[in-house]
Amino acid sequence: MSATKHNWTKEEILEIYNTPLMELLYDAATIHRKHHDPNTVQVSTLLSIKTGGCPEDCGYCPQAARYHTDVEGNDLMSVQQVKAQALRAKSSGSSRVCMGAAWRNVKDGEEFDQVLEMVRTINKLDMEVCCTLGMITENQAQRLAEAGLYAYNHNLDSSEEYYKEVISTRGYEDRLETIDNVRKTNVTVCSGGIIGMGEKTEDRAGMLVALSTLNPQPESVPINALVAVEGTPLEDQKPVSIWDMVRMVATTRIVMPETQVRLSAGRTEMTREGQAMCFFAGANSIFAGDKLLTTPNPDVNEDMEMFKLLGLNPQKPFIKKMQPETVEAQNSQYQALGEKPKWTRPEHTIERNEEAKQKAKALK
Repeated sequence: MSATKHNWTKEEILEIYNTPLMELLYDAATIHRKHHDPNTVQVSTLLSIKTGGCPEDCGYCPQAARYHTDVEGNDLMSVQQVKAQALRAKSSGSSRVCMGAAWRNVKDGEEFDQVLEMVRTINKLDMEVCCTLGMITENQAQRLAEAGLYAYNHNLDSSEEYYKEVISTRGYEDRLETIDNVRKTNVTVCSGGIIGMGEKTEDRAGMLVALSTLNPQPESVPINALVAVEGTPLEDQKPVSIWDMVRMVATTRIVMPETQVRLSAGRTEMTREGQAMCFFAGANSIFAGDKLLTTPNPDVNEDMEMFKLLGLNPQKPFIKKMQPETVEAQNSQYQALGEKPKWTRPEHTIERNEEAKQKAKALK
């Protein structure tokens, strides 16, 4: 019987976040050691299988078609290309491959069938497979589960209140509904957010309330530091401090004790000492490889050097949950339904997003 608390309030989380740092680190590290091996960190490789051209207006994202950034769009990768990248990731110490496609939501058809084949292929390599493909229906989640998907990522990004300041093309409820659809399958949930987008500490706590009150809590929570990309509405945001990252990781660890806390975007700005503090505070998962979808990431050899220095070992696959079985396409119980769900489009105006859009138009 798990003693995990599911009714955290914003006030309680803020109190934890603002605890004197040494005390906060001690509390987080104590909880971390109770639930995890402190010397083991999961290494994942993030692969952009379809880049750019996204119709959303997320203020942080260089893949949004409406902004002018240096991201070069590409079509969906082939199954063979993905297999080659997965083998490369496995040989460099990764136990999980996360595939991201710049889609608003999954649409039944040839491209989704191709993604299902990618999932089957990677699962057969004895690696955990994660996908982040936008909003999905319950049937689409079931099809991914049958193919052998281990995890589905769908970040809440921020608190419900601040979300409206960053994105206008989809609603917070759609995020929660997608997570709920994934929960109806045997696929684990990966959901976190980004700090450094101009939000208040209360918004960081609000995001952790939304995640920690899910029952069960997400098996994986990425904590990203915003990487401000030129051409996006958030291009002028100052980098978030390492102290904020450490506090966020420690607070996440305390409110979600059994979750893998993932140190995600923004690691290139962190020193090894800063990263070591995050590991001590409860982070036990990183992304390896030279890129995180489109933003820079430390080189995998640098990471392995850091692991050696800190005495950390890469986590083996399927430690937290058994490997899913792969059902071949021809034996699938779930078929494409050709669904056209009405995901919401709040379409309120976010001034900085509009300005970035107009600037992009002028540059074309």
